[in-house]
Amino acid sequence: MKVLAINGSSRKDGNTADMLNLVLAEIEKEGHEIELIQLAGHTINPCKACFACAGKSNCVFDNDIFRELYTKMTEADAIVLGSSTYSADVSSTLKAVIERASVVSDTNPGMFRHKVAGAVAVARRAGAMNTIDTINHFFLNKEMYLVGSTYWNIAYGRLPGEALKDEEGVANMKNLGENIAWLLNHLK
Repeated sequence: MKVLAINGSSRKDGNTADMLNLVLAEIEKEGHEIELIQLAGHTINPCKACFACAGKSNCVFDNDIFRELYTKMTEADAIVLGSSTYSADVSSTLKAVIERASVVSDTNPGMFRHKVAGAVAVARRAGAMNTIDTINHFFLNKEMYLVGSTYWNIAYGRLPGEALKDEEGVANMKNLGENIAWLLNHLK
């Protein structure tokens, strides 16, 4: 089965990527196909709320990478969204992805129904729960199967590599990956 992870951090290969890679490694051990897309360096334009996507399989605007990203999201069996926490919530780039994906799927119901989903947040100190909540609200509103871990899917670290020193965060990410793989195996 296909698993797509999207790193909403503005830092490529930083703490959020490290945590997503831990999740993906556990999923890959079970033989599932994995892909990590990093949004760093990309601008995702906000939704125009034009609703021109109604009756279509994607957004009608192609002036950024959203259309390609959305196609991969709809083709995946599982989606893991990860974000750093800059201002007590998801990054602005990931928020734009969530909002545009929401409108396209709202005007074309069922596009994400029964996909497996997991949220990952990385924070320096605070705001990570808001990040998890934003991502989870998207998943739940789209009829996705939300997978959790032994605790919140949060790791703490500021500078690149610091989150890997968060032993509890690392353990939670590995457990999240195991749980996603378990559910995928049972849905086959």
